[in-house]
Amino acid sequence: MALSKLRRPLLTLLLLTAPMASVQAEVLDRIAAVVNEDIVLESELEQRLELVRQQIAAREGTRLPPENVLRDQVMDRLILESIQLQIAERQGLRVSERQLNEALNRIAAQNNMTLAQFRDALVAEGQDYAQAREQIRREILLTQVQQSRVNRRISVSDQEVQNFLDSELGQQQVQAEYRLRNILFALPENATPDMIRKAEAKAADARQQLEQGQPFSELAIAVSNAPNALQGGELGWRRESELPEALANAIRRLSPGEISQPIRTPGGFHLLLVEDKRGGKVQLVEQTKVRHILLTPNEIRSPEQTRREINTLYQRLLEGQPFDDLARRYSDDAASGSQGGDLGWTQNGQMVPEFEQVMNSTAKGQVSEPFESRFGWHILQVQDYRTQDLGEKMLESQARSSIRQRKFTEELSNWLREIRSQAYIERKI
Repeated sequence: MALSKLRRPLLTLLLLTAPMASVQAEVLDRIAAVVNEDIVLESELEQRLELVRQQIAAREGTRLPPENVLRDQVMDRLILESIQLQIAERQGLRVSERQLNEALNRIAAQNNMTLAQFRDALVAEGQDYAQAREQIRREILLTQVQQSRVNRRISVSDQEVQNFLDSELGQQQVQAEYRLRNILFALPENATPDMIRKAEAKAADARQQLEQGQPFSELAIAVSNAPNALQGGELGWRRESELPEALANAIRRLSPGEISQPIRTPGGFHLLLVEDKRGGKVQLVEQTKVRHILLTPNEIRSPEQTRREINTLYQRLLEGQPFDDLARRYSDDAASGSQGGDLGWTQNGQMVPEFEQVMNSTAKGQVSEPFESRFGWHILQVQDYRTQDLGEKMLESQARSSIRQRKFTEELSNWLREIRSQAYIERKI
């Protein structure tokens, strides 16, 4: 499916001319749902269903829910994705080939494969590599539109940060992390008492099924209203501070393998499974003092000319010319260039991957060979290393990040509910 073309023609019949003026219509595809200005085709629904079936089958010990339940869950997900992709198109959001290739390389690396090996493995499993690329592109685009729309609804004040640092959770500095799964029985904003009672009863019934041995991931796929339902309710690793307060209070009393009682939040009733727990306070951070020279292609300097010029600067450095002088004269990074290329003390996660890879493999006092990143061509010099205690500034940054993550989790569910309620949706099958 081409992500850049959301509006597709509604023609779904191919007319075949029979001998001597006989005309027949052969159904090639059908419209499964109309979503605002977009459509969901039956072929899309079937393709996604097959993908979900494969993903569930790959999870050991997880059974498929009834076909009608799975089909409804997948259809709901496709409708919600369509709404988000239309928003992305209106915003002009795009996923470049570079972004897509970087994501694919990360996925391959996580599976201890090269990209070529990853592609061959997909093909060996009967999957279409081009289709897999487009699905990953779609997921990246969905993440972009969620970040763009939800983050603008979130603000974190200095007072909130200070309150967090003064709280019991803040005093723990680095909290335990929990690997979680969840099941949500959602409630609308103005839920009636009867709706609340029914949702709570469903949650209690689901917990009883879990106690009787029903796998959590299977039940999540079948009954959960959460955005991660088709992933078996998987939330990944979360700190207490990244969860709504009611959920954080519940998991604090749970050990790995235990399931919470139904938990009421504004969004509905939750069941949480703690799959694992890890703790330990990270006290020290490895930092590198580094400086660089950056040359970027522009209107008067082509990429090839830029590559030749950075190689010329590299030779001048090898001949003994001072790094800071060349950085001030030639670097296109105005901020660091005026400081002789100085980037200060950095640590992993602050720079683009290409830069960090070279920085971490360059010895103290040495100058790297020229290398390319998304910003242009670099030469870097590692000046020093140190191990730094976590300071007040980092603690504040962690606190702000934790508060923002918690708010994002809450606000994402609200936003998804809003955009669905505002959309025109007509299911055809």
